[in-house]
Amino acid sequence: MEDEVDIHLIGTATTEEDAVAWLGDNPGAWDLLVVDLFLHEGSGLGIVKRCGRSRPGQRVVVLTNYATGEIADWARELGADAVFDKAADLDGFFSLCASFEAEGRESGGKPMESLAP
Repeated sequence: MEDEVDIHLIGTATTEEDAVAWLGDNPGAWDLLVVDLFLHEGSGLGIVKRCGRSRPGQRVVVLTNYATGEIADWARELGADAVFDKAADLDGFFSLCASFEAEGRESGGKPMESLAP
């Protein structure tokens, strides 16, 4: 992902509990949270629901192989800003990440940071 857009990856998690724990310990440390729905344990939807944005500008994006209309609607209801299908819409995902990065630069921010399970 760092090769496609100007972001700095600050962490990964393979379980819902690990991700939620990291987010709880570092509430303001991230700009973009990229979540997959299927994890080794738990669900990405649980992360979306429990991520607790602590400051303006934090974004949550779901990137999955199962971006059906129903799943996408559910993810948005839980707080996702966008949902992308890994197989069909990576270009859209990278475009959105680039637009978030541009917003950060325009407001004097540093390169976008993310936690991507």
